[in-house]
Amino acid sequence: GAGNIRNPTSGLRVDSDGEPVLGRTNIFTGGAYQEAVIIDRERMTPGNRVDGPAVIVELHGTNVVEPGWSAELTDTGDLVLKRVLERTGARDVSTEVDPIMLEIFNNLFMSIAEQMGTVLENTAHSVNIKERLDFSCALFNAEGELIANAPHMPVHLGSMSESVKTIIHDEGKTLRPGDVYALNAPYHGGTHIPDVTVITPVFDDQGQTVIFYLGSRGHHADIGGITPGSMPPQSTVIDEEGILIENFRVVRGGSFAEQAVLDLFTSGRYPARNPQQNIADLKAQIAACEKGIQELRRVISEYGLDVVDAYMQHVQNNAEACVRQVLGVLSDGSCTYRLDDGSVIHVEIRIDQVAQRAQIDFTGTSRQHSGNFNAPFAVTKAAVLYVFRTLVDEDIPLNEGCMKPLDIIVPDGLMLRPHYPAAVVAGNVETCQAITDALYGALGVLAGAQGTMNNFTFGNDRWQYYETVCGGSGAGPDFDGTDAVHTHMTNSRLTDPEILEWRFPVLLESFAIRRDSGGKGNTRGGDGTVRRIRFLEPMTAAILSSHRKVAPPGVDGGGHGAVGHNYVERSDGTVTALSGTDQTEMNRGDVFVIETPGGGGFGTLTSEPTAR
Repeated sequence: GAGNIRNPTSGLRVDSDGEPVLGRTNIFTGGAYQEAVIIDRERMTPGNRVDGPAVIVELHGTNVVEPGWSAELTDTGDLVLKRVLERTGARDVSTEVDPIMLEIFNNLFMSIAEQMGTVLENTAHSVNIKERLDFSCALFNAEGELIANAPHMPVHLGSMSESVKTIIHDEGKTLRPGDVYALNAPYHGGTHIPDVTVITPVFDDQGQTVIFYLGSRGHHADIGGITPGSMPPQSTVIDEEGILIENFRVVRGGSFAEQAVLDLFTSGRYPARNPQQNIADLKAQIAACEKGIQELRRVISEYGLDVVDAYMQHVQNNAEACVRQVLGVLSDGSCTYRLDDGSVIHVEIRIDQVAQRAQIDFTGTSRQHSGNFNAPFAVTKAAVLYVFRTLVDEDIPLNEGCMKPLDIIVPDGLMLRPHYPAAVVAGNVETCQAITDALYGALGVLAGAQGTMNNFTFGNDRWQYYETVCGGSGAGPDFDGTDAVHTHMTNSRLTDPEILEWRFPVLLESFAIRRDSGGKGNTRGGDGTVRRIRFLEPMTAAILSSHRKVAPPGVDGGGHGAVGHNYVERSDGTVTALSGTDQTEMNRGDVFVIETPGGGGFGTLTSEPTAR
């Protein structure tokens, strides 16, 4: 019965004043209140077993033993919980939406993606994925729509569904249990070449029908191209940026296609420089998706497939309703956002209050870029999704539902919807930041952030490294911007100095906040940073950055943020100035210096700003 205690050795009792029983209480479990015995753990002896429902109290914690479980104290003093009654099947939860269950499933789905990310971080090899966390994991429904994600990289998450939908369209009829695909082709669901997406279909118990998809995207430290690190400043066609991967089956019937993958990474005009590292990171991405499958199947066994499937739709419907509510307080607006080379991102936002829809029209944006600042449509969509999700003051996962009330217009041939074989490596990291700030500017809700990821790469045939450098965020109507932070579409961190100097022949000489680089205003923009890296052996270094000529804009009379600067202090005392997109040969003792932009201010300055 409830609270029954069996002790084969010491005669532990539940009645009268027998120790270690302290009394009884009611606990809420299994949808109802049940009587539970209260046990003092300190007075238990080895071999004592307690059947649930029970509460075991101790000095620094409380252990609840659910019905159908038992707790036994071992000879070493450990409390071991075991299931003693078989589960009766899935929980009795309706497929109809319930506010409490909606919150539970929001967090369940996000938790699956977070656990995938933990596996990827722990098993990856490259510094870029393992230390900088330049990766994202997410869960998709059978149609390839984003359901939930961990708070990883916004530019990855909003665009990954395009990769999944590409696999569904091209390979849907040939998918088999045990298959895993990889792709990075920007014109077929990818973003830019270094971002490799691994997609695993999840089949039903019969192995006949795909019921969900899991995806993990990682930025590989090098995947070929004309410069180490695969972020070439001067690329003009996609082939110069690395190995193209289109719907490549990396796991076939449960077996990793090692030789085929190695052949892929070593093929082409500009092969990967460290293919074994690529393979190691790819395996980590596959492991992350496998973890997602395990956790998803646990949820299905708990609630049933019909309930899980229903709540995948419910969380999207909820996100859609939240965005529609936000549209009710927004107004029409437009913004023309200028890049350093004279290109413009032009956007007009038109709100239909009656239909609760918004039209985001990029007509007027510059034509396809001659360099690599072209952003595939998946990246443009990701920026729109990110901005409108941030306007929702609810704790919901970023998912496809956020896009339902939004209509995006991008004519073909613009730099936001380029044609093959245009280069795109900067579109994913730089142009996406410009799109984001243009959208905030059109809505008038936030000043421009640093507007760049300050992509820094260096290497040779032996070493390859990539990082993005933080700067200032833009001010809002009632808050200052933040100093030294990765802004908007990037959410990575910088490699710890100890790891950087251990893994690569460089010295992080200094890394500091660039004081007074944020724009002034009623609220002021955040300050940028100054990063100085000394090279201990010759290598090629490259910088791919923005806002080295055009300052990050303020809003409503707020001041501009300071522009950034890139230069090299040579060991002989001379200084080599670099442009926003440039590369140079570094010799032993040379110092590469990156000064990142500050964020824009908000509102006309009405009094002297307070010291920070």
